[in-house]
Amino acid sequence: MMKVEEIRELINQVDKSSISEFTYEAEGTTITIKKEANKQSVISDLVSNESAPIKQESVKVEAPVQETSAEPVTAASSTVDNTKADYDYEIVSPMVGTFYAKSSPDSEKFVSQGSSVDSDTVVCIVEAMKLFNEIEAEVKGEIVEILVEDGELVEYGQPLFRVKSK
Repeated sequence: MMKVEEIRELINQVDKSSISEFTYEAEGTTITIKKEANKQSVISDLVSNESAPIKQESVKVEAPVQETSAEPVTAASSTVDNTKADYDYEIVSPMVGTFYAKSSPDSEKFVSQGSSVDSDTVVCIVEAMKLFNEIEAEVKGEIVEILVEDGELVEYGQPLFRVKSK
């Protein structure tokens, strides 16, 4: 079983990062931490698989707001997004890897802001373990925002594009 201090450290690390969901499994315990972009809270589900029957409890941990001059903006407050009305779908990374906006350095980008996409339109490539995986839009609409830069490392479930569906 993890100590409370270890769980707090995991929560702080996830809060400071750009990932929105994190799962950790060790010694029969699974911890899932999810961030919500419009709240300063972290949801953590603990499932213990010890010798006793499986028990499940949900813990809500409020992220503290730090108001110090050394750190003017906290990670949680910088992810608050009030532009939800501009889009209604996010294309997320299905894996951990490197994001590529084009198929080769000499090629044009797959899509740019304002591009129209169909559900089968390739919007980017995520390279993982030397495999180049084409990511499709999965929705018909218009790209309203590109959230990552070419060559940037991305996490599983990390939003890559915001789309206004049609």
